[in-house]
Amino acid sequence: MRILTILLFLPLLLGAQEDLLDELDAETTDESFETAAFKGLKIVNFESTKMVSKQELYFVVSHRFGSIKPGIEDFFGLDQAVTRLNFIYGISDGINIGVSRSSFQKIYETSLKLRLLRQKRNGLPFTLVLFNSAMLNTALDEQTLPGLSFENRLSYSTQALVSTKLNKNLSFQVAPTFFHDNLVALDTQENSQYAVGFGGRCKLTKRWSLNVDYGLHLNRAAESPFVNPLSIGFDLETGGHVFQLHFTNAQPMNTNFFLGQATGDWGEGDIFFGFNLSRVF
Repeated sequence: MRILTILLFLPLLLGAQEDLLDELDAETTDESFETAAFKGLKIVNFESTKMVSKQELYFVVSHRFGSIKPGIEDFFGLDQAVTRLNFIYGISDGINIGVSRSSFQKIYETSLKLRLLRQKRNGLPFTLVLFNSAMLNTALDEQTLPGLSFENRLSYSTQALVSTKLNKNLSFQVAPTFFHDNLVALDTQENSQYAVGFGGRCKLTKRWSLNVDYGLHLNRAAESPFVNPLSIGFDLETGGHVFQLHFTNAQPMNTNFFLGQATGDWGEGDIFFGFNLSRVF
């Protein structure tokens, strides 16, 4: 099934007849606005300030394999993959809504993304976007968690995404984040949690860029086994599509879970390979 998914989407990436890279570089004909700081809707784990255009529908397939640390035993993680299917629709150029389902803890998510400010040439030096999401964890088991209620399954997050395009090759983003889990893994962990995300993009060639993001958790419980997520990825622009390849120490892809439940260790090679495939309708 995983191989079939890759084969189905490969023509979408490689079969485009027109070179739409210039279109990716300019989301508007109004030259007063700076072109997009990021080409993908995500940097790696963190949302970017890129928006889906009005009346466009994005279908994003995100695949993150298991840890490569066990090696050939798990075929370098292919036996332990997590998949997320995400639909994002542009109500307007500055308002996006989304709905997704992840196989990690069978999470359903709805999202709202709002662009409040936009970087201008010789003007406002940054773009400001708000990203809000609500998640439903359907994997929780009432037999192992007596007294489990519907509210226990819910999680929420709010992020302020502030990006700046420093020049044609370099972009940077900071993302103050609040997230709340109605049920946490540790009794000593506060339900309301805070983090700051940092991300950047460096354009390497006309088609390739290097992306990095990191999440600093500000009130993680002292005895928590979880760690801050660090991710490194490459974006490939292919005729109007962006194909993202990345390595990260967080297998979950939803905000609350990659910030709150990352388990990998870069120093020990306990990292996860993944990719994102996007199709625009």
